[in-house]
Amino acid sequence: MENLMTKNIGEIVAENYRTAQVFKNHKIDFCCKGNRSIVEVAENSKLDPNLLLQEIETVQHQTNDDNIDFKTWPLDLLADYIEKKHHRYVEAQIPILNQYLAKLCRVHGDRHPELFEITEHFNKCAGELAMHMKKEELIVFPAVRKMIQSKQYGNPLAEQHFGTIQNPIQMMMQEHENEGDRFRLIDELSNNYNPPADACNTYRVTFSLLQEFEEDLHRHIHLENNILFPKAIALEKQLSA
Repeated sequence: MENLMTKNIGEIVAENYRTAQVFKNHKIDFCCKGNRSIVEVAENSKLDPNLLLQEIETVQHQTNDDNIDFKTWPLDLLADYIEKKHHRYVEAQIPILNQYLAKLCRVHGDRHPELFEITEHFNKCAGELAMHMKKEELIVFPAVRKMIQSKQYGNPLAEQHFGTIQNPIQMMMQEHENEGDRFRLIDELSNNYNPPADACNTYRVTFSLLQEFEEDLHRHIHLENNILFPKAIALEKQLSA
C-alpha cells in the first residue's frame, strides 16, 4: 500500500489498466491529469485515501487473461496500435455520432435544449481531434519510429525540425487535457449519459455511443500520456547521451 502512495495515478493505471475502473467510478481523471498522487486525488474528491487504496489493491489482485501489458510493448508497435485501433475508431464514430446528435436536436431539442450544447461540444471535439491525430501521425509517431530505428541499428539520432520530442509531446498533452475537459462537460450535460424518461431508442443509443466514445478516448489518452510519451522522452535522452 505504501508503494502505491509513492506513485502517481497515471503510473498505477499504466501498470494495471484494470485499476482505471476504480478511478472512473469516483470520476477521477487518470489520463489527462494522471500526474497526481493518491492523496491529492482523494483530497480533491473528498475520499478516504486508504479506502481508495484498498479498492485499487482489490482490483490489482483480480486475474484477467485479457489484460494487456502495454508497458512491455516496443514503442513503434504501441504507436501503430494507437493509430490503427484508437485513431480509426475516432474517425469512424464521429460521422455516426454527428448524424445521431443532429437528429436528436431536431426531434427532442425543444424539450431538451441541453442537446444543442452537447452537440456543440462534440462537434468542437471532433474537429480538434481530427487535427490532433494528424499531428501525431505526421510528427510524433514518425519521430518515435526513427528513434527506434536509431537504437536498433546504432545510428546517430537525426536532428528533428521541432527540436526535442518533448516539444510536440507537450502540445499533444495540452490538447488531451482540452478534450478531457470538453467531455467532462458532455458528461454533466447528459446526466452521466443517462437519457431522460421520454427518450426514444435513438436517444438511448446516442448516449451509449457517446459514453463509449469517451471511454475509448480515456484509454487512448492513457496509452499516450502515461506510457508512449514518457518512454519516448526517456529514449531520446538515452540516444542523445
